Amino acid sequence: MQIAENLVALIHYTLKNEEGQVLDSSEGQEPLPFLCGANNIVAGLEKALLGKTVGDKLDVTVQPEEGYGEIRAELIQKVDRENFQGIDDIQVGMQFMAEAPWGQQPVTVVALEEDGVMLDGNHPLAGQVLIFSVEVTDVREATENEIAHGHVHESDEGDCCNDPNCDSKA
Repeated sequence: MQIAENLVALIHYTLKNEEGQVLDSSEGQEPLPFLCGANNIVAGLEKALLGKTVGDKLDVTVQPEEGYGEIRAELIQKVDRENFQGIDDIQVGMQFMAEAPWGQQPVTVVALEEDGVMLDGNHPLAGQVLIFSVEVTDVREATENEIAHGHVHESDEGDCCNDPNCDSKA
């Protein structure tokens, strides 16, 4: 069976940056499952996996526009320290959830200044070229529940996949 829309594929992967530094890997873990066509993985990787079958191995270079996007300057801004009441020791690299017009937005502290805290709402891998080494380990039909909810479920019975945003009940 070939990877195609509304099928579930499982992959082992290693993700590196252009300098060859490993950023993430499924090595020593279960393969990563994704529902093809549901935006569960970056577009450039999914596009390269279309038509692949179990046992296929490939290296894929994904440009920012098909990965986590370009860095958007409007997502980097200074906020008053008073927005961090109850947090005594703010450090660069800390992550918080911020309220945005479209809902909750993860932000990372990128700098501390006398008059505020610089936050970056871009994905940490925005603007980067991503290099994936991938092996397809399984391809199967998706269940109706998985297609309806847009992601892979651990089972088609009972609770969904422990995703607090999914209201799946069989």
